[in-house]
Amino acid sequence: MQNFEDVLAFVRVVETGGFSRAAARLGVSKSIVSRRIARLEADLGVRLLNRTTRGIAPTEAGLDFKERCVEILKQLDAAREVVACRERDIAGTLRLSVPLSFGTARLGPAIAAFAAAYPRVSIDLSFSDRFVDLVSEGFDAAIRVGVLADTSLVARRLGSVEAFVVASPAYLEKHGTPEKPQALADHECLIYSGGARDTWQFRSGRKWVSVKPQGRFRADNGEVLRAAALAGLGIAALPDFLIEEAIARGALVRLLEAFPMPEASVQLLRAGGGRAPARLQALGDHLAAWFGDAHHISSETRASSDMRA
Repeated sequence: MQNFEDVLAFVRVVETGGFSRAAARLGVSKSIVSRRIARLEADLGVRLLNRTTRGIAPTEAGLDFKERCVEILKQLDAAREVVACRERDIAGTLRLSVPLSFGTARLGPAIAAFAAAYPRVSIDLSFSDRFVDLVSEGFDAAIRVGVLADTSLVARRLGSVEAFVVASPAYLEKHGTPEKPQALADHECLIYSGGARDTWQFRSGRKWVSVKPQGRFRADNGEVLRAAALAGLGIAALPDFLIEEAIARGALVRLLEAFPMPEASVQLLRAGGGRAPARLQALGDHLAAWFGDAHHISSETRASSDMRA
């Protein structure tokens, strides 16, 4: 049986496409990864990787070996979970990608409480609105707000957030207040550029009305759009957790209240294939209960629609 660390290093190099990225995921130096791969190829007597000026690619033998190694690593992880459950404890590391604004505003206390409840689980959080590749970047899961485009992922609903159209009193005094969604065409809108959708939707009676906002200010971060709205630069559509305080003190005003926007789901996303590790299942249970939407969750469902993790 090959050295486990050598096999793991090889799998990570293929998954990430390079020695440096694999080393970063493994928490070791690039030279150590290179030595492990060389030792593995020497033990097997076959070249597993082709090294070119454009990067690293597995050979045909390397691809076959990698597929079998991945299954072995999954079985080993499952075996560890069985032992942990028998000991009535959950252990291991969870590396999570979480959105910047929602993460800082809502997730911090929830995940801190989870860490306190499961002292043998290590938590590694990465805060970013960037869409990440869970497998190649080494994330166990991602938490995202919105609907999902990547159907290769498995999603679990944790709760939902509301969104509202807002503007500052100064902007409204200068430009007027829109009375219907269609009137937004005559206004400067502050546009979120981090999602797949480029329209705002509103409920009008039994129908949904879609409006494509226009404006000169775009950003892929909600806190920046809130700052722009507070400065009187335009009208923004923002989640409740970002604007509650500003509305309470009168710095922002809710608009089009007769035309509600759709709620956005908060989802825990993981790569498809096999059951979720016990520690990830425990995190999902904890967050669903924390956000009070556990009764909406019957089981994990295949993700669909239009956002990636």
